[in-house]
Amino acid sequence: MTLELIPGEVRLETLEEIYRSDGAVALSHDCHDAINASAAILSKAATGDAPVYGVNTGFGKLANKRIALEDIETLQRNLILSHCSGVGDPLDASTVRLVMALKLVSLGRGASGVRMEVIAQLEHMLARGVTPVIPAQGSVGASGDLAPLAHMAAVMIGEGEAYFRDARMPAKNALLAAEIKPIVLAAKEGLGLINGTQVSTALALVGLFDAWRAMQSALVTGALSTDAAMGSGAPFRPEIQAVRGHQGQIDAAQFLRAVMSGSDIRNSHRIDDERVQDPYCIRCQPQVMGACIDLLRQTAKTLEIESNAATDNPLVFDDGSIISGGNFHAEPVAFAADQLALAIAEIGSIAQRRIALMVDPTLSYGLPAFLTPEPGVNSGFMIAEVTSAALMSENKQRAAPCSIDSTPTSCNQEDHVSMACHAAYRLGPMNKNLTQIIGIELLTAAQGVEFRGPLKTSLPLQAVIEKLREKAPSLKEDRFMANDLVTAAELVRQGVVTEATAEVAPLNYHSD
Repeated sequence: MTLELIPGEVRLETLEEIYRSDGAVALSHDCHDAINASAAILSKAATGDAPVYGVNTGFGKLANKRIALEDIETLQRNLILSHCSGVGDPLDASTVRLVMALKLVSLGRGASGVRMEVIAQLEHMLARGVTPVIPAQGSVGASGDLAPLAHMAAVMIGEGEAYFRDARMPAKNALLAAEIKPIVLAAKEGLGLINGTQVSTALALVGLFDAWRAMQSALVTGALSTDAAMGSGAPFRPEIQAVRGHQGQIDAAQFLRAVMSGSDIRNSHRIDDERVQDPYCIRCQPQVMGACIDLLRQTAKTLEIESNAATDNPLVFDDGSIISGGNFHAEPVAFAADQLALAIAEIGSIAQRRIALMVDPTLSYGLPAFLTPEPGVNSGFMIAEVTSAALMSENKQRAAPCSIDSTPTSCNQEDHVSMACHAAYRLGPMNKNLTQIIGIELLTAAQGVEFRGPLKTSLPLQAVIEKLREKAPSLKEDRFMANDLVTAAELVRQGVVTEATAEVAPLNYHSD
């Protein structure tokens, strides 16, 4: 089944479906007329006398160089080949497919002047599994993601490298195997393909998708830790959240109440508990996690707008005008990526403090040291907690803003840049660290809850523990721990933790 995209109306949920699946993607036929109209305007300009940037002129600092009509196709081809200057590890196939889909949406706005042949080439590649090899490094996030997008465009003309059926090969071989012919780029089409924010935006979207899943998982593991530590549910009451008013805080508290409802453990210590207040990592979950939810939703709004935007240069308009501007500057994406990094770091920070609480018998209200039945001869989760601390600190260091950094490029023509691409790229390893931290909390919290037997936690949280125990048994005595940590992190990454609670505590990217 082909997923249809309507430029200007594509939602985050659709983009996440593209990222997490490998089906065919195509533009709605309703946008074809606008694409054809802008292509006709551009074609007329290419044969005219007036200089039009990127159409019959050179690029960047070479914009004052006029290009003869017979050299326009060569100009576009040379642009792609020369800009294939990316380095580093290739982006994963799912991210590259998202890049291609975003480029389709952007070109589908009918402001880029490309022909339907360019649209069809991207659609065929997506449908038949030809995935360009795009090196991760080389974009400063202004004048578009030039180098990485050039690697994408190169495959369309039979140059560079691509994956086909999981095999890496020369692009021309991949196209041949998929029965796709290389295209010849017409006026401005090379520029239209590489002059945009689609790589930065795709990487930021992936960061958002994974951070959102991790955030929901951290609410679940936070609820488990609260029950394991016999923490109070009073700080989650709705009236506390209402008098502050932040929607994320309200939603986080509602989530915690929902997943903990019916817990025997929670009900067992409502009366005659000598403790007055829990540590902040338990008590302030709605405030901290709610602030992270609000930040994630703010970035979601920005990235949804950017995903539907025409971001190349120059742009073609209905009145026949072709105007040079700066929509390729990825400052909104850079800010969004920096905000995501802050949220990722903070979710991991408070989760790590709950892990530390769980292994500390002076704080865990009766649980054994390091959550092992026989402390001393066994070390239990001692070093798992240390690992979580290492990952937390690594993420805090990576959360420093990238958007405040700029350096002039291209002979000072491009004198202020966003650094959006690597701002977004670092979200991948940050989310990987966060997922592992939450996986460790899943292990410690589940172990803690089991120590409270015969009392049981709520049904939704019991379901989470059951999913974990299918893969990792309770810790009775010390064993090789690394495999358990990987297993638990994978349950978080795959969404297994959130699936078990989705019906009782739904959350979405939009606050309405």
